[in-house]
Amino acid sequence: MRHRLAAVSAATLLCLAGTAGVAEASPASLHGPSAMVLTVMQGDDATTGTVLRAVVLSCGYTAEGTHPAPRAACDALNATEGELDRLLSAPDPGRACSRRQDPVTITADGVWGDGRVEWKHTFRNACVMSATLNGNALYAF
Repeated sequence: MRHRLAAVSAATLLCLAGTAGVAEASPASLHGPSAMVLTVMQGDDATTGTVLRAVVLSCGYTAEGTHPAPRAACDALNATEGELDRLLSAPDPGRACSRRQDPVTITADGVWGDGRVEWKHTFRNACVMSATLNGNALYAF
């Protein structure tokens, strides 16, 4: 099942990357077009974890994909200037999360601007993920 999801996601990404090339000539954005597959997985290994949620996001002249808020997600992606670690903030100190180990990993794979992106970050548990991402639109799906 995971391999099938990866194959479908990769095929979708390639299709979106091909259509995003049309927007490349447009000066509507300071960044080149991007197409990403974003995932939230249970576990600390992106290759063996169980996919909980996955979306495709294409940012160019228009924001498209299966992400529920593609424009807000593209704006959040562009705000990182390609450094996705900038999505992470200090956890909200007013939010109490348990120390229970139940790892959750988020990934971003695709193209941003002129480069390939393969990024992942693992959190101790879903509460810590939520507190650290602080509602960031890129992973609000």
